[in-house]
Amino acid sequence: MSSGRRAVALRPGQLLAVGGMLFSMFFGAGNLILPPLLGLQAGDQAIPAMTGFLIAGIGLPVLGIVAVAVCGGVRELAGRVSPLFASVFIALMYLTIGPFLAIPRTSSTAFEMLRPLLPVTDAAGLGVATAAFSVAFFGVAFALALRPGLLSRVLGRFSAPALILLIVLVVGASVLGGAPAPTAPQPPYDASPLSNGFLTGYQTMDLLAALCFGIVVAANVRELGVSDPKRVAGSISGAGLIAGALMMAIYCGLAFVGSAMGSTMPDAANGASILAASASAHFGPAGTVIVAAIFLLACLNVCTGLISCCSEYFSEAFPRIPLPAWAAAFAAFSCAVSLVGLDAILAFSAPLLGALYPPAIVLVVMGLAHGRCDRLPRMWPCAVLATAAFSVAVGLRDAFAPGAWLPLDALPLADAGLGWIAVAIAGAAAGAMWSLAERRRRTRRA
Repeated sequence: MSSGRRAVALRPGQLLAVGGMLFSMFFGAGNLILPPLLGLQAGDQAIPAMTGFLIAGIGLPVLGIVAVAVCGGVRELAGRVSPLFASVFIALMYLTIGPFLAIPRTSSTAFEMLRPLLPVTDAAGLGVATAAFSVAFFGVAFALALRPGLLSRVLGRFSAPALILLIVLVVGASVLGGAPAPTAPQPPYDASPLSNGFLTGYQTMDLLAALCFGIVVAANVRELGVSDPKRVAGSISGAGLIAGALMMAIYCGLAFVGSAMGSTMPDAANGASILAASASAHFGPAGTVIVAAIFLLACLNVCTGLISCCSEYFSEAFPRIPLPAWAAAFAAFSCAVSLVGLDAILAFSAPLLGALYPPAIVLVVMGLAHGRCDRLPRMWPCAVLATAAFSVAVGLRDAFAPGAWLPLDALPLADAGLGWIAVAIAGAAAGAMWSLAERRRRTRRA
């Protein structure tokens, strides 16, 4: 169908194509390291923990893309709170899915997969190897980021299918090996596995990515001829179901791999080491080499794309600094962060994402109901800013004084990490009453 013709909805083939685009946008090497660790640590509570993970890791990103599509873009969505909030929040999202977390995680994940192949065992030698790998990895990524199409043309068509084939082989080998003996859940899944699985889903960072890139998906749907906003949202939702089904199958399979390794390596700290150990156990040294090579290509591809898109955003926001300078700064900063190791990056990511995700979720929920919320405009700043204040306070506590008690801990669901829900509801109610009061005053003056 040409873009000049108006379509009622996408044809099945077009829907599959958009679903594949959504899948490729969300699915990166970093997403592979969370489900195995969840499966290993959740033990016999893996089903409720995985349910929470799937809601946060698949459901929220799809809803985020729909919300951005119906509101006209993430700046239009966040701008309903205030223009300043939109600028700060969008910049923080790009920094989080860029040099703060996601970009350093690509290097650390790739190195973790290569680590079993290295002859060094002492801490000093491992530190030198880590530094040398990170410098080389980000040097190549920086060079490719200045030519973002090169790696995709050369490796993109290979790495994604190879990565999926690897998953099928590793998961299939685990399944054929028989169901794992159930193990007792480890912290944090020994208490509230559903909510802790939901919180673990934050670390995919896919909701933040959806808000940043959702307008691109909507533009692609419109180019296929779907112009009605409701039809656009419906088409994206349908494509999201396709991408979500694929991701759910992969996530559940990887969680099964983690569960199968529960008795073998109960103290594992990250999913990369679990996958490497599983591949080695089932396929020997050749499996470890293949896993490491494919992860290296996939991580390099993701890293290049993230450096490129983050540099492009900040070069447009601050045009006095050219794109190559932003790319160099992000590569150097990410290289330094990656040296702390994958375990430390994952530990640091929890409080940071815990601060960003709640206001992002509130934005998405209100964006999906923007027609009604726009009639009560004070709801936007009251609900989102109150949620942001709560989540930042809790995030700072978790980062610098874990275990310290805050008065906010007395709120409903706070013990499950979801106390922000009560704050968001209270903020929305206060904003609605404020808007109604202003409307009554305007009516009396008229």
